[in-house]
Amino acid sequence: MATTALEKKPLIEGLTDGAINLEWPERYISIAAGVKISLSGLKNIFSSPFSSILKVGAGGYLITRGITGHCELYTQMGKNSTEPVNVNIRSSFTINKPRQAVYDFWRQLDNLPKFMSHLQSVEVIDNKRSHWVLKLPVDIAKVSWDAEIVNDEPGYAIGWSSLPGSTIDNAGKVRFKDAEGGQGTIVDVVISYTPPAGGVGTALGNVLNPLFKKMVDDDVRNFKQYMDIEGTENTLEATKADHAHAQSAII
Repeated sequence: MATTALEKKPLIEGLTDGAINLEWPERYISIAAGVKISLSGLKNIFSSPFSSILKVGAGGYLITRGITGHCELYTQMGKNSTEPVNVNIRSSFTINKPRQAVYDFWRQLDNLPKFMSHLQSVEVIDNKRSHWVLKLPVDIAKVSWDAEIVNDEPGYAIGWSSLPGSTIDNAGKVRFKDAEGGQGTIVDVVISYTPPAGGVGTALGNVLNPLFKKMVDDDVRNFKQYMDIEGTENTLEATKADHAHAQSAII
């Protein structure tokens, strides 16, 4: 969505050279809070001069923040506009199994927690819809959403997307291709998500990107290992599987 001309300019020209990275609701709240804090400070300027000066300073900062639409803290966290930040994490790896077998395993979505260590559960609702529960590292939080299969090419591809109202909008697709010489299956995975709206959500997304990337890296290796040694009691750590087949990057 394009930013309107009104959003591209501060309320008063020349107050800042910084990028507009605050959306209008947050700007209004910042101005209102700044006025309230400043008036409180001025009211007690003689009885409590030190605390009043601090209040006036903090209020002035909030007012300026709202008028200019620029927050330096958000800039330092990687947010330089009001546009939402879409994050794509891509992985590609080879499984020593026939393509159809790898597709069949992945298509049964409640199999995913068997190798996705940060995925607590996937409850299959019907042929297309499912309920996902994700636990972040060190159990700092849990995120859940309902997803729907939006593309299904038996034996070749699976695509899914979260339903409206999800905490974090996300989508993904997995493609399955025969490896060169028919030796196994190449699996290409792309997972995309958009953090919650607003500066805090976008900044949080930038902070969580490395966590999500590591989670995908770990789950990719677990999936490769699970499929390569399915039916044995070996684990990823015990077998020291070759990690060279798995490559992941934020794009």
